[in-house]
Amino acid sequence: MKAENKVFALVDVNNCYVSCERVFNPALNKVPVVVLSNNDGCVVSRSPEAKDLGIKMAVPIFQIQELIQQHQVQVLSSNYGLYTEMSNRFMNILGEFVHPEDREIYSIDECFLDLTSYQDIVDLSLYTKQMKDTIYKWLGLTCCVGVGRSKTEAKIANHLAKKNAYFEGVCNLIDMDPCSSELLLAQTPVNEVWGIGRNHSKALNAMGIHHVLDLIEANPKDIRCKFSVVMEKTVRELQGMSCINIEQDAPRKHQIISSRSYGQPVYELEDIKASIRLYISRAVTRLRKDQSLCRVVGVFIQTGRFNSTEKYMPYTAITLNEHSDDLLNITQAAIHAVEKIFKAGFKYKKAGVVLMELIPKQNFVPDLFCDIAQRETRAKLSDTVDHIQKNFGHHFVSIGLAQNDAATWRMKKNLCSPAYLSNWNELLRVK
Repeated sequence: MKAENKVFALVDVNNCYVSCERVFNPALNKVPVVVLSNNDGCVVSRSPEAKDLGIKMAVPIFQIQELIQQHQVQVLSSNYGLYTEMSNRFMNILGEFVHPEDREIYSIDECFLDLTSYQDIVDLSLYTKQMKDTIYKWLGLTCCVGVGRSKTEAKIANHLAKKNAYFEGVCNLIDMDPCSSELLLAQTPVNEVWGIGRNHSKALNAMGIHHVLDLIEANPKDIRCKFSVVMEKTVRELQGMSCINIEQDAPRKHQIISSRSYGQPVYELEDIKASIRLYISRAVTRLRKDQSLCRVVGVFIQTGRFNSTEKYMPYTAITLNEHSDDLLNITQAAIHAVEKIFKAGFKYKKAGVVLMELIPKQNFVPDLFCDIAQRETRAKLSDTVDHIQKNFGHHFVSIGLAQNDAATWRMKKNLCSPAYLSNWNELLRVK
């Protein structure tokens, strides 16, 4: 099938984190709500009411305290466990409408769908509206759908669906009257196009390209000469030629990083070790989920970036005897690394681990002196830990002391909602 005949949809949850919170706490409906980043630092999700107050994305919370008090803005810590579970259910619902090969999970709240093979058997506007209505009925999440001849066009259609209430959540640029679509695109700033950042936007503005329609009418070859082949593809996609296909498999990772800033300054080695054990556990979980093995374990600890009197930001890496996904082995290497770089007397604000030299598990060939029996035993142990954590949560089992919620190094989550979907003690109660 020719590229010009392709059809894509982008389904996107509106204000995802806030929407998830509102599902379980109706008192948050129709009031300004913001959700904060790690350690309750910056705003990462806003309700429409909060946006109307002028609260910007990524603004530090301390800068808007007066606004919060004046308008009684509801402030919440990020509840990533809840958002991840709701995201999984959102993606599963979309999986009921399309074949797995026609679905690309782009982010926690966005999913691309290839609807090319469906366009001759269903009305795409009605079909995508059915998706949106089903997600709201089954999950309580509001979302918008954009339909276009390419992924970039579907992305801009989704933006139009969000910004114009009369679309009722679904914007199909393919079936829209050309005069109407051109009018909308002529009013949409070029920086709303997928992949065009601040610097590209400034450069395009200098060329007289201020709106999406201006970019559509540009010569792709001229854009390539002045920018790159990637920008040329963007223009061609906006012109209706699909250049970016659905990706069934995410690109294999070259490294896995797990790090956090501490809720309070940390001085003691044992506290840092506890945090490193937790970060390793999370990194190894991702490693095993990707069916990969690592050979090098890196560890870093840092004082505050803005502390000019005592800066200390060491990093070291330990090479394992062979590629491994053994939680005990990797944890032992990480603890050895942190013991090498720790110095007493510093006020540490952050730590993290990096798993490197990753290879697919299926490509691993043990050397001549590998103890196969021990490797199989440790693999069973790691599988058991994975099984326990999957069924009872990461807090249920850990290597050494790593799950002390009262520890000073734990992230600030003073305003976090309950774990409605993953902790039996915090299930929603109906009175």
